[in-house]
Amino acid sequence: MSVLPVRLPLDRPTTGTRTNGARPLRVTRAEELRLQLADEITRGTLPPGTALDETALAARFGVSRTPVREALRELAASGLVDARPHRGAVVARPSVARLQNMFEVMAELEALCAGISALNMTPPERQQLERLHAGMGELMRLGDFAAYREANEQFHTSIYAGSHNDYLIELTLGTRRRLSPFRRAQFRALGRLALSHAEHDRVTTAILRGDRDGAATAMRHHIAIVHDAYEQYAQTL
Repeated sequence: MSVLPVRLPLDRPTTGTRTNGARPLRVTRAEELRLQLADEITRGTLPPGTALDETALAARFGVSRTPVREALRELAASGLVDARPHRGAVVARPSVARLQNMFEVMAELEALCAGISALNMTPPERQQLERLHAGMGELMRLGDFAAYREANEQFHTSIYAGSHNDYLIELTLGTRRRLSPFRRAQFRALGRLALSHAEHDRVTTAILRGDRDGAATAMRHHIAIVHDAYEQYAQTL
């Protein structure tokens, strides 16, 4: 079994990033830990079988065991960690079939959000989506992976919110949370920022036109490509 590598203090995500009118993201300490560990797992820095001891992780990041325990619980829900009762947690990797199932559900939920948003978004919400998309174009041209990755979550969240369907938003956010490590990892694939922005452009254009079917189709296609991009990236590890 691998042992937990010694690293420097927690690399904090860019929680204060703004992109043309978007609100800065605020995350909890447990969320920071989850993102950091998920990135290390999907990069292969923490390979399958690595023991994830709560006490060791708390000491490494300078926190109590409470946020560590919460982060590990979230990672287990994503399939990145195998939490074994009375035996501790180890790095796992979800099966190909399970990941495929998760992305299929995500694609349908996001397609539904995009389609309904094309009808229900208010004029100010459409303007905000357009500004956010334009801001992400600048981040793409700068090659700012970290800022683009955070803005990407805001882009998708704004589309969920535009549906004005609280139950759909709840389901979609819950599923995205489980898939977020894989969605974040896919941005490391070569040329992925430019492709992602082009896919977003098709989604945004359809929503702004009020084209429900076009928005749903574009979003479904986008999530399918995200899955493929992650799989291609994972093969390079």
